[in-house]
Amino acid sequence: MQSVQESGRGRSILVVEDEEDLAEILQINLEREGYSCRCVGSGDLAMEAIARRKPDLLILDRMLPGLSGDEVLSRIRRNPETASIPVIMLTAKGEESDVLVGFAMGVDDYMTKPFSIKVLNARISAMLRRRDDERGEVEEVLEGGPIRVVPDRYEVTVDGQLVQVTATEFKILRTLMSSHGRVLDRGQLIDMVLGTTVAVTDRTIDVHIASLRKKLGFASGWIQTVRGVGYTFRPPSSEPLPE
Repeated sequence: MQSVQESGRGRSILVVEDEEDLAEILQINLEREGYSCRCVGSGDLAMEAIARRKPDLLILDRMLPGLSGDEVLSRIRRNPETASIPVIMLTAKGEESDVLVGFAMGVDDYMTKPFSIKVLNARISAMLRRRDDERGEVEEVLEGGPIRVVPDRYEVTVDGQLVQVTATEFKILRTLMSSHGRVLDRGQLIDMVLGTTVAVTDRTIDVHIASLRKKLGFASGWIQTVRGVGYTFRPPSSEPLPE
């Protein structure tokens, strides 16, 4: 069995946190787990650090001097070179509406301050492990109507036009398309896409689905809602789904 230090070896984490004491605590603990850790204290410095060397994972405060955490996240997700970086938002803003906005913008996980270092480490490990599993799998190209998904390139196209989606939106679309018309409830989607270690509400999936549909444009009807149950991927012309 690998030690914790071995599991983190070679992985780089960028911490974007303007509270110096907290940043230092995070760096000490992450390096103890075997990760290579860099810390910066503003959104502008975060963008510079990412441009110099893309991290394997980003821990991002929401309220930062200069560029806000929200703006950093938005820029990361708009750039195809950085769009798939896993992001954990670590912030004092813990209202349900704040969490839902964070997921809608494309974070992969959301933790509120104060937090447990052990829980953070567990979530980092689980997130990177899922990413390794996904990269290790050779998955077939998925096609449904005008939508085409190429898993090993994290690529989504609609009628041949590239669509920029977040890592979580990509996983939702891939999961629904791979289910071959089966209806998945919100709990199943949370477990299959975000993992069982992430504590989120069912509304989180609804927010991601709404954002994904918007990006798919005229092809959005392929993602169908089964009221009171969940979601499925079927042709828009299929029989009406139960209310």
